[in-house]
Amino acid sequence: MRYLPKSDSERRAMLETCGAASLEELFSHLPAEIRLQRPLNLEPGQSEYEIIDYFRARATENANGYASFLGAGVYSHYRPVLCDVVASRGEFLTSYTPYQSEISQGTLTTIFEFQTMLAQLTGMEVANASMYDGSTATPEAALMAARITGRSRILASRTVHPEYRQVLETDMKYQGLPEAEFGYQAETGALDLAGIEAALDDQTAAVLIQSPNFFGVVEDVQAAAELAHKRGALLVVLFAEAVSLGLVRPPAEADIVAGELQSFAISPSFGGPFAGVIATKEKFMRQIPGRLVGETRDSRGNRAFCLTLATREQHIRREKATSNICTNQALIALMATVFMTVYGKQGLRELAEQNLAKAHYLAGKLPRKFGGPFFNEFVATSGGKSPEAINRALLEKKIVGGLPLGAHYPELKDCLLLCATEMSRREQMDAVAEAFAA
Repeated sequence: MRYLPKSDSERRAMLETCGAASLEELFSHLPAEIRLQRPLNLEPGQSEYEIIDYFRARATENANGYASFLGAGVYSHYRPVLCDVVASRGEFLTSYTPYQSEISQGTLTTIFEFQTMLAQLTGMEVANASMYDGSTATPEAALMAARITGRSRILASRTVHPEYRQVLETDMKYQGLPEAEFGYQAETGALDLAGIEAALDDQTAAVLIQSPNFFGVVEDVQAAAELAHKRGALLVVLFAEAVSLGLVRPPAEADIVAGELQSFAISPSFGGPFAGVIATKEKFMRQIPGRLVGETRDSRGNRAFCLTLATREQHIRREKATSNICTNQALIALMATVFMTVYGKQGLRELAEQNLAKAHYLAGKLPRKFGGPFFNEFVATSGGKSPEAINRALLEKKIVGGLPLGAHYPELKDCLLLCATEMSRREQMDAVAEAFAA
């Protein structure tokens, strides 16, 4: 939104209303020693043309025109123009807590459609109105499982996004819920099923896995579900790359699905804002955090929508609240809703197939670390070179390289996590392969 300063005539009118002849008189009640007696130390004002030129120049400096192979939870996808056209409409862009059904049928309708499409994509029966992002949806899913089972221990895979695990660890620490981790198979990068079985006990409320996992490997959700359910625990399946849901089989065996929707037309924007989601079975609906919009009939019998379930302490008794996190990113979720509507079922599948094909083309030119099946992200070994050096060489070619994994996984210090999407071009992927081989 543009900043339009007040004109001199408007300032005079405001002073008149206040009963003051000048700004000095308006502030005369303030002690002289706390008043600034000099002009602000700012550059002179610029015209609109000059300001636009300035920001265009800064945008060029901020990696404009660079190709990106950096994924790790935030992905470079094409954003249909229609998403911004709809989200920029005033009734969506400027509304706040838009849940009064008498005046907010448009917003409630979009949330209802969002919930419906996310339930279909995840294989669950109900989805909430959205959450902050994938990282905050993760501990909310764990807490939800603890409430359902009455148990007090959380078990998470090391192949869950490291930042998701950091947020989970912090939340669980102050909720008094001990958290443990289990490893991955060194050959495939997939879940260590034997590790799950060994770590499970009768106090485990939930087993948290991610698919595709942080290494890009697609997990065996059914096998993990069988192990968890055998000991009475719930299975929570997380996702960070939402486009994978267009091709990978939905995790229908899970009890709770939580994830990040940034890939659905939400700009990377230096890390946010994004939109998360939690979906679950209908029998667990009353333990889901956040809000649910439902369909009803108005007084004339017409189809209408209303806020059906809200489990925050603003709505119910504090001791009954499931969460007090901001559990609705309505505007950002609207972008994801428009994205899903624009692509449709077949379009999303074709988009996912493009991601799969391009990532496999790139992986075929690089030394892969893990042999497990993957979607659009994979781990490559640097061949004795420094991962940071490879990235520096790529940057000179206007290419943003992968994520060096040593900071999160010391045993993978010679590896990079690379991602290819529909935005990746063959010549750019060939340039990445050359940087590895140089």
